[in-house]
Amino acid sequence: MPLLFELVTPEKLYRSDDVYMVVVPGTEGDFGVLEGHSPMMSTLRNDAALEIYKTQGATPERLMIAGGFAEVNAKGLTVLAERVEV
Repeated sequence: MPLLFELVTPEKLYRSDDVYMVVVPGTEGDFGVLEGHSPMMSTLRNDAALEIYKTQGATPERLMIAGGFAEVNAKGLTVLAERVEV
C-alpha cells in the first residue's frame, strides 16, 4: 500500500503523491514514514533534506526545506514547510 504524501508551503500545495516512504528531518532527529505509521506531529529542522522514496529500494529524491511541521495521520503524511528550495 502506498503512503499519501503532501508537501505544502504558505503559497501552494507543492506536491501530492503516493510514495513508498519519506524520511523527514525532525528537530529531534530524522524519522521514516511508511504507510500505517502511528499518528504523530513533529517540528522540522531548518535547511534540511526531505528524502522521498517513490518505491522500495529506489534512489531517494531530495528536497531542501526550511522549517515547519510534519503530521502523520490515518490519511498519510503532510509536511507544512515554510519554504521548499528547488
